[in-house]
Amino acid sequence: MAVKCAGCADGTELPFQFKMAFQPIVNVVEHRIWGYEALVRGPNGESAHSVLSQLTDQQLYRFDQAARVLAIETAGALFDDPEARLSINFMPNAVYEPRACIQKSLEAARRARFPTSNLMFEFTENERISDPAHIENIVRAYKAFGFWTALDDFGAGYAGLSLLARLQPNLIKIDMELVRDIQLSHPKQVIVAAVAAIARELDITVLAEGVESEAELTSLRAAGIALFQGYYFAKPGFMSLPQVAGLQRLDVSIASAS
Repeated sequence: MAVKCAGCADGTELPFQFKMAFQPIVNVVEHRIWGYEALVRGPNGESAHSVLSQLTDQQLYRFDQAARVLAIETAGALFDDPEARLSINFMPNAVYEPRACIQKSLEAARRARFPTSNLMFEFTENERISDPAHIENIVRAYKAFGFWTALDDFGAGYAGLSLLARLQPNLIKIDMELVRDIQLSHPKQVIVAAVAAIARELDITVLAEGVESEAELTSLRAAGIALFQGYYFAKPGFMSLPQVAGLQRLDVSIASAS
């Protein structure tokens, strides 16, 4: 049994409430919903910023734990595809000891009857990483549990290729700044194609986030990317799974990219 750290033993309630929204991740090659990302929202659908701006350093651990549990329990009630993955953002600097701190998430998965093999935990390059060895330990532990790990906002933030080489997550999410209007930018096209090629050599899946147009989708498909997320397909559904309108246009987009 994992030994609980001091943070795990703290059962103090947070002084504010929050809920979840879910945005689809689409596999355009297999023409299906690959999974959903859980996104924090206020109790009435307010932005993530409205919630995160209330956090203090002392509340980071409690919030990280509570957000994971809520995401898993809500997904357990909403998901009807047994293969759909649930992607959960987490704060690496709020994890003390990964094998101990994951216990509440595992308990939530058991209660919700949600397969732990369908869980993906993603961390962002935009959170300053003061201890890369600690992050590496978290990724190693999560992989041992059978979870997927993902590096969000790749191409922005504090790390980059050096962090990719050290951690080798299962998936990287191309930052939306590289995605935006990529069809108009040769440098962006070259960079994204190179990142996709590196990922293939490392057996890492690539996802392009923030896709808003068919032109962006077509350009990204030309780089060999199959997984996409963005308003082109669906906006996040507040405590619900939204309809994916983009699936109706996939046949045309795939044909034009091939």
